[in-house]
Amino acid sequence: MTDDSSPSMPEVRTGQTPTKLTKGEYLKRWRQRFYDPGFEKCDPELDRIAEIAWDLYDNSRKAPRTRKAGPGFTDPEHELPIEWLDARQAIIEAQNRYESAESPSRVLLICASPRTDQTCPSEISKTFRLTQAAKEIIEGAERFEVDFLDLSVLTAEYGRVIYPCKSCVSTAMPLCHWPCSCYPNHYLGQSQDWMHEIYPRWVAAHGIMIVTPVHWYQVPSTFKLMMDRLVCADGGNPDQTSTHGKSPEEAKALELKGWHYPRHLAGRTFSIVVHGDTEGAGSVRRALHDWLSDMKLFPAGEGAVLDRYVGYYKPYATSHEELDRDQAFFEETRNAARALIKAVTGLRVGVRPADYDLEDARPK
Repeated sequence: MTDDSSPSMPEVRTGQTPTKLTKGEYLKRWRQRFYDPGFEKCDPELDRIAEIAWDLYDNSRKAPRTRKAGPGFTDPEHELPIEWLDARQAIIEAQNRYESAESPSRVLLICASPRTDQTCPSEISKTFRLTQAAKEIIEGAERFEVDFLDLSVLTAEYGRVIYPCKSCVSTAMPLCHWPCSCYPNHYLGQSQDWMHEIYPRWVAAHGIMIVTPVHWYQVPSTFKLMMDRLVCADGGNPDQTSTHGKSPEEAKALELKGWHYPRHLAGRTFSIVVHGDTEGAGSVRRALHDWLSDMKLFPAGEGAVLDRYVGYYKPYATSHEELDRDQAFFEETRNAARALIKAVTGLRVGVRPADYDLEDARPK
């Protein structure tokens, strides 16, 4: 006899644009990585390597190095990528540092701008200058340390990459693993994903301070890549053996049994400084505030969350000079850092917002 009250298993929908390349097209794209004439003397060696690369692509070798999951997983015998297990262990160690009463208070200070003087546009960003003002304040506080995350290295440093989120969560929350298991994907050449290093940096932090410009009414693409990939921190599944990798059927069944949506970054506090030159600063500030609050982080206070304009509707060419003249903005940024220091200090002795422990009426 069946239970008519139980939810039926939803269908897994398929049939999108095919992405499998022919061998000719694959090799054409692969060789583009060696476009520089300096590689021509190695053409025979590259031809041999290209054949190996094609074989790995043709056989979809996403995670070529694995080991058994071991104790603590739903299926200890299931083979898991070594890179994912290493990233998971780094998160566990970061959480231990976060919880240790002996560790210094740690602030993750994020410079969200992609601009840098190390490549085009060959000029420092105003965002970087503001973060340095905040950094001096935090480093000057007793038993505080700063983890400075400069996202401009995505545009200027060799091998730095954050791959886009694939939105596994929209299939079922348990399919979104913590940390993300979509990358690396070696047969597609999607390696060196920076997020495996960034996740534990968020976890180890007691406070998060984001300083960002406005790009077309939004945060910069460098920050948005990281932001989207942090979806697994809010309800993500820490045991990918429970879905045996990326099985959508298993993930849907697991969610329909009742998913608990673990908040992996809950309880931390944050500060936000947004600057623009024409429009959008307020909407970006509100979006970041709502995003962090939805993940159960809490603002460090009214003075810790602000948006301002630098050289409002004035030429871009003089924007640094406009910032030089706005010393009040620098001081407001320092005050946002000071407010964060106070909030982190309170957090570490158990001071949190009154609604922190309330149960979600609509968990998701």
